[in-house]
Amino acid sequence: MLFNSLDFALFLPIVFLLYWFVFKKNLRLQNGFVLVASYVFYGWWDYRFLALILISTIVDYLIGIHLSRTRSANNRKTIFAISLIVNIGLLGFFKYYNFFLDNFITAFSFFGASFKAESLNIILPVGISFYTFQTLSYTIDVYRNKVNPTKDFIAFAAFVAFFPQLVAGPIERASNLLPQFFAKREFKYQKAVDGLRQILWGLFKKVVIADNCAIFVNQIFENYNAYSGSTLLLGAVFFAFQIYGDFSGYSDIAIGTARLFGFNLKQNFAFPYFSRDIAEFWRRWHISLSTWFRDYVYIPLGGSRVNKLFQARNVFIIFIVSGFWHGANWTFLIWGTLNALYFLPLLLLKKNRKHTNVVAENTVLPSATEVIQITITFFITVLAWVFFRAKTVGDAFQYLLGIFKQSLLSLPEIRPTYVLVFLLIFLVVEWNGRRSQYAIEHLWLKKHWLLRWGIYYIIVIVIFLYGGKQQEFIYFQF
Repeated sequence: MLFNSLDFALFLPIVFLLYWFVFKKNLRLQNGFVLVASYVFYGWWDYRFLALILISTIVDYLIGIHLSRTRSANNRKTIFAISLIVNIGLLGFFKYYNFFLDNFITAFSFFGASFKAESLNIILPVGISFYTFQTLSYTIDVYRNKVNPTKDFIAFAAFVAFFPQLVAGPIERASNLLPQFFAKREFKYQKAVDGLRQILWGLFKKVVIADNCAIFVNQIFENYNAYSGSTLLLGAVFFAFQIYGDFSGYSDIAIGTARLFGFNLKQNFAFPYFSRDIAEFWRRWHISLSTWFRDYVYIPLGGSRVNKLFQARNVFIIFIVSGFWHGANWTFLIWGTLNALYFLPLLLLKKNRKHTNVVAENTVLPSATEVIQITITFFITVLAWVFFRAKTVGDAFQYLLGIFKQSLLSLPEIRPTYVLVFLLIFLVVEWNGRRSQYAIEHLWLKKHWLLRWGIYYIIVIVIFLYGGKQQEFIYFQF
């Protein structure tokens, strides 16, 4: 079910009340209830996919126990390999089977050979990339002796399927989330209020920002040959805000919902569009995935400890793999490659850690240099997003060529004033809250309660009156 749906609006309070008033006294029953609620939440789309998440859960639960009982290095490698084969195998089949088959056939035909094979009508299970990486991180950490395996299957299954972050993250580590299922949870009013506040801001980002931008993004990208360069640039910028509002909005709702139940999930977005270079952007965008690839791919390959040639190799590997993780399409591979090209000069010049603090940390406004840096970083990010959004590589290149025409200097044919107003307000609020976990975490808290609650009600009214046409979260397809 969607976070921005009536189904979830009914589901959440029912689960909340049962969780705190019926199952509170018994931790194991409480965890069991979380598991059942999570399976209901996930099965709402298609109950058949519950079998996949259950297989992944059982395999990695048993793998963890066997790793703890095995001392032989070769046996541990074999056991660990089973987890990789099962998890990557399921992910590869459902997400990439037709992609590899089609490209295999194309490669044969290029050399004049004939090869026939039938594509399968495979439905991609919602969230499979997310929960697969979450269970894999558990197995990897147990294999590395960084996490002790659990013998409590209910707690482990609830960790894998925890409904707030199940289908689109954040991708949690066992070291952070799993221990929380073994600790007694007490209801804390301030924590719950903070969770509701974050949910409210997440809904605003999704419904008002992302869904309104989506209307014009779809119109422009589907008819890009009919529009001027300025309109195409506007469409690309709108998509940048659509995907940010959509995905970071989901993360805010997920983190806020988890707080209602006494859980703490890690921050997944840290105001990435205020980044001063592409390295800072990737430390702030989809943090749970970026750090996953850093810890489980980049560092094992040698990270930045190897020579320049291997550093370049490692950068291209993680960005290309990251692109491929997003989808079985060459557009995602090129998007990943383009970001690698952006990132590589900073790494080779040892400037990739130059901006680790918050922009304009001790001032209200950024300096002229920071404005230029933010603008350039945002612009090259927008250009890369074109490949992410386009249906084919050809469409992406044609779209980019369409931007850089003489008509780029003309006024756009499409001028959605109300969306631009919302974006301006949104940017001001995000800028003011850039030092927080989310934009309105501390905003208005020191004001009179009447003013504070008045502003909350205004946000609610804006969501209901100006929310765009309901759209699925973009990252559900990954």
